[in-house]
Amino acid sequence: MSLFAYVGCYTTPERKGEGKGINVYRVDPRSGAFKHVQLLGGLENPSFLAIDKTSRFLYSVHGDRSDVTAFAIDRKTGHLTVIGRQPTGGYNPIHLALDATGKFLFVTNYGTDSIAVFPVKDDGTLGPYPTLTTIKGTLGPHRAEQKNVRPHHNPLDRQGRFFYVPNKGADSVITYRIDPRRCLAVHVSEVAARPGAAPRHIDFHPRKALAYVINELDSTVTTYRQDRTSGRLTPLQTLPSTPPEFTGYSTGAEIWVDRAGRNVYLSNRGHDSVGVFGIDPAKGTLTPRQWVPTKGSVPRFFCFGRDERFLYIANQGGHSIVGYRKERDGKLSPTSIRVKVPSPACIVFSGARA
Repeated sequence: MSLFAYVGCYTTPERKGEGKGINVYRVDPRSGAFKHVQLLGGLENPSFLAIDKTSRFLYSVHGDRSDVTAFAIDRKTGHLTVIGRQPTGGYNPIHLALDATGKFLFVTNYGTDSIAVFPVKDDGTLGPYPTLTTIKGTLGPHRAEQKNVRPHHNPLDRQGRFFYVPNKGADSVITYRIDPRRCLAVHVSEVAARPGAAPRHIDFHPRKALAYVINELDSTVTTYRQDRTSGRLTPLQTLPSTPPEFTGYSTGAEIWVDRAGRNVYLSNRGHDSVGVFGIDPAKGTLTPRQWVPTKGSVPRFFCFGRDERFLYIANQGGHSIVGYRKERDGKLSPTSIRVKVPSPACIVFSGARA
């Protein structure tokens, strides 16, 4: 099967968006290079994407809007076709993730503090959500950035049991499960972060009961122990996400744990870097190992390709995707991979880990 990359973006003036829709690229598995094959236009802020395990369907939320769109994927050409759209019941849906069965799509509304769970039909289209789940919490101290709970991420853990929602505005991470009978997100547990930390994104160790959270406003990364039975998180360590010699303003953005469970990667907007942190094999805590420049501003997102040979950085302000090679020790080395693309916000790959 050919490997394709799908790149979401921002399109509206309010987001300083210069994008035109979802760009599709064929990926060279040896060099990691992108070759453009389609621009699917007419989409407003297709800002975060998710792809199903079969690589037959792709889903997009639309930043600063109120819908989620379903697409069919032509697996030979990589081309996308719109097959349906549903309202999310709230403003600015910011993230989405499929459950382990692929029968439900979990979506968070950043602007209105709610979760919608959509049934996924056999043809990849979405049914309407039956009931919204309201997210509640005590707001943090930042007057501008913590005006509401602001759920920012909702990935499924590696065991496929729980969804975790870092709440930027409420300095918390909440665990949810899906009630399949009612098609509803159910609150399971909650852990508080430091006041003003603003938890943004979370990822999980592939084997051990550990989770790692990038905190946006105080530019830190927190290690948590995960109770895989109850879903509860317990904090173990918090470290700065930027180098000690950096004294400027920066905010944390994306986080990723490699499939070997040896390193955590994270991005910093302001310092404009990707940091590499080694995982202690006994404790699970982190030690900084490397920071590399993103070669563009506002690295909102990054991810690894399907085989983890290359790491791709989406520079939202730099209008580019920049590639690094992952070495055997987990550190990153430069490549010639550089793709000009307006206001990129998310990258997903066919056949890759969501």
